[in-house]
Amino acid sequence: MDALMLGVSGMRGTIGGTLTPPVVSQLASAFAVWLQQTEKPANGTHFRVVIGRDSRPSGPWVRDAAAAALAASGVEVIDLDVVTTPGVEMMIKHTGADAGLIATASHNPINWNGIKYLNRDGIALPPESAAQLKKLFEEKTTTYARVEHLHPAVRNTETHALHVKRVLERVDVLGVSTKRYKVVLDSVNGAGCVATATLINKLGCQLVHLNNKPDGQFPHEPEPIEKNLTELAGEVKRQKAHVGFAQDPDADRLAIVDENGRYIGEEYSLVLCARHVLSKKPGGIAVTNLSTSRMLDDVAAKFGGSVVRTPVGEANVIQAILKHNAPIGGEGNGGVIDPRIVCGRDSLVGIAYILQLMADTGKTISQLVAEFPRYEIVKEKFECRREDANRAVEAVKQAFANEKIDVQDGIRIDWPDAWVHARPSNTEPIMRIIAEAPDRETADKRIAAVRTVVNTALGR
Repeated sequence: MDALMLGVSGMRGTIGGTLTPPVVSQLASAFAVWLQQTEKPANGTHFRVVIGRDSRPSGPWVRDAAAAALAASGVEVIDLDVVTTPGVEMMIKHTGADAGLIATASHNPINWNGIKYLNRDGIALPPESAAQLKKLFEEKTTTYARVEHLHPAVRNTETHALHVKRVLERVDVLGVSTKRYKVVLDSVNGAGCVATATLINKLGCQLVHLNNKPDGQFPHEPEPIEKNLTELAGEVKRQKAHVGFAQDPDADRLAIVDENGRYIGEEYSLVLCARHVLSKKPGGIAVTNLSTSRMLDDVAAKFGGSVVRTPVGEANVIQAILKHNAPIGGEGNGGVIDPRIVCGRDSLVGIAYILQLMADTGKTISQLVAEFPRYEIVKEKFECRREDANRAVEAVKQAFANEKIDVQDGIRIDWPDAWVHARPSNTEPIMRIIAEAPDRETADKRIAAVRTVVNTALGR
């Protein structure tokens, strides 16, 4: 489905289709106007915005179109070039910039790209601010500067080194290094290639690095889910490695393959990291969204803590992390957030903390996974316009009105033995339905009941 998606976290579209240089320029120009209308320059004179990009072949022109529009609006651009999304989030504060833009489409296929926008705290705009920006974009608002108010762009190459340094400060480097773990990493030729290899090497691991050229030529579909990671799973077995890790193109998501070459899923990335962090901070709070596994509740309970749930979306999770002073948070899509390092999903944090957990406990990934109660998660997604998805959600609300429901984001229905979450995506023209239960049969049964209502509402 060829669509231009514009939401709280940014814009995504198809190259040569809905995302074009004029569209990117229009958004960046509107972003400059939004800054001028709502903020004051941190340096007291003019606005400064950092720009980074993932490794997609379309990245250079997307970055250049955005940078040109910002420069024409009197904004000083700090160009980070190819860096991870958490790296950009970190560099906003490090450089004292007023905001950030990232040319990325995250896990979407190679024919997509987009712009993710961040405020001066390095997090996605609040919904009201995103609505203001969307209005400025739709009205094609610009405020281009006269020549005396233009500022030359500057290049900054610190991101990878600083990112690795901050992650290493939070782990026992010697303790991990003495284990000499063999790690297979699939960076999908994305933005995480350089920094992640540096991190793993500095942790004393033997690295086998698959798809390690940040040229954006994805060797398989870039979303780190089981069907896309057969090469990684096979290489872990062939190398007799201790663990395999997979990143998405902008390195904010992490999936894990155990020492037997078995894909254990993105859900375990946050759960294992929460086990590491909460074991050192008993009674702490973990924050996640409505679509994340109950395993996180089990981990928090084990260490006397609790879980706060939010609508899906990184910005919602981050806001709750900051509100509750939570030491750890994230999402079940492989996103791990430690606010002490960066207020955003960070695969480097996930990798370091999982290796640390293995070293601390002396256990393998499969042994650690076996400690958790077993749940089955079933995920469905299908093409669906947002307005149709919203209509389907309303039908589900009516059909399950007598059950325990949460309507923060679409609808989540909780039963004693299972839950189902149905919602429109924030970033793609699709609807997602996720179910979790102790066994596959129950999960399938619950998701089928909801899907029947959805299909009826959509006339399918």
